Amino acid sequence: MRTIEWDHDRDCVRMVDQTRLPERYTDYHAETVADLVESIEMLRVRGAPALGAAGAYGVALAAREATREEEGVTADADDYAERVRELAERVADARPTAVNLRSEVEAALAVVDGAATPAEARERSLDHAEAVADEDVRRNRRIGEHGAELLADGDTVLTHCNAGALATVDWGTALGIVYSAREAETEVSVLAPETRPLNQGSRITATELREADVDVTVLPDSAAGLAMAEGRVDAVVVGADRVTLSGGGPDGDEAVVFNKIGTYEHAVLADRHDVPFVVAAPTATVDAERSADDVEIERRDPDELREIYGTQNAPADVPVYNPAFDRTPAHLVDHLVTERGVFEPPLDRAALFGESPPTAE
Repeated sequence: MRTIEWDHDRDCVRMVDQTRLPERYTDYHAETVADLVESIEMLRVRGAPALGAAGAYGVALAAREATREEEGVTADADDYAERVRELAERVADARPTAVNLRSEVEAALAVVDGAATPAEARERSLDHAEAVADEDVRRNRRIGEHGAELLADGDTVLTHCNAGALATVDWGTALGIVYSAREAETEVSVLAPETRPLNQGSRITATELREADVDVTVLPDSAAGLAMAEGRVDAVVVGADRVTLSGGGPDGDEAVVFNKIGTYEHAVLADRHDVPFVVAAPTATVDAERSADDVEIERRDPDELREIYGTQNAPADVPVYNPAFDRTPAHLVDHLVTERGVFEPPLDRAALFGESPPTAE
């Protein structure tokens, strides 16, 4: 079952509601753009590749909503196109850090802009979204195959947050490497830090891996350093929400990986303990146009820290610093795995986008 897809019977977006995990797998149907935006903001759907698909499906949803009579839309073609764009922008703005969401919204809007009628726009936008989702699965499979070659039989991987099937349309990036290793008959176990404050590691990664019959152990975020010091970790493998090719280092010319808050600490600890640090991400997550300094790091609701599942965890009026992501400079990354192969920093735009061969095989 895909994490996110189009429900043709209901003519809307169906997704796994990840806020309900680990208690139960259940679906949520986003029938309006407002439903989808809320789902993105509250993390029913999350993970850069899955958000890319959500962006494309969001434009398909906008193309339908813009023709509903209750929206008060006239038959004028310019009015219709403007309404679609307004709705799509709400989707693109739902979360700022992951590059895939906005880029896929913009790509889908370009497809809609070429349509002669609303009916054609609806058809084109959905065909495009389905193609985006299918390509995500193919890319993740290739990432898994390339990354699996970095692991040996019996290795233990420490991951962070969730970069598995539930962060993509299917298969996963970081966990896709684990799944591909298993397909190649390489036995790999996983350490999953809880990933506070929303516990995507303990709630989502552990649930997903148990469902896939992968050996997984949950640990506190703060225990990762001890696990490495004790020799329990053979590699750290994480996903990415955005990779810029500049903005890091003293001269600003170093690549930077944006991923779930806590990734940077794992990278520093891995460097200290000589543990390979691997980032798995499709080239769609590489932002070759912006510097790291131009990327907005999302700040989450302070109550995510002040409360735990409705129980007060801190004084109600205490100031809270709750960034959703952090920056890991490329000199702390040993390998970047994309659908094109395995790369080693410094990350070269020509190699990453297919103009020259990967720097590592």
